[in-house]
This record gives sequence, C-alpha cells and structure tokens, in this order.
Amino acid sequence: MNETMAAYLKQHPRMTGVLFTMLLLLSQAGTALANNSGAINGP
Repeated sequence: MNETMAAYLKQHPRMTGVLFTMLLLLSQAGTALANNSGAINGP
C-alpha cells in the first residue's frame, strides 16, 4: 500500500498538497466539534 501511494504521489505531486489540506481541515473540524459538545443541564 505504501509503495503504491508513494508512486501515485510521485506521479501527481499536486495531490500531496490536496491531501495535506484535507487532513488539516478534518483535524480542525474534529477539534471544533469536540469543543461544541457540552452537556446540557435540565431546565
């Protein structure tokens, strides 16, 4: 798997930036969702 991914990224260097950006956005979204999930105490 690693060899095929490395070969693919070698042939398509622009995808390295795309994958990095997606990883960055997903990690930020996960942190934002974790901060918003607070407990709601009754009325």
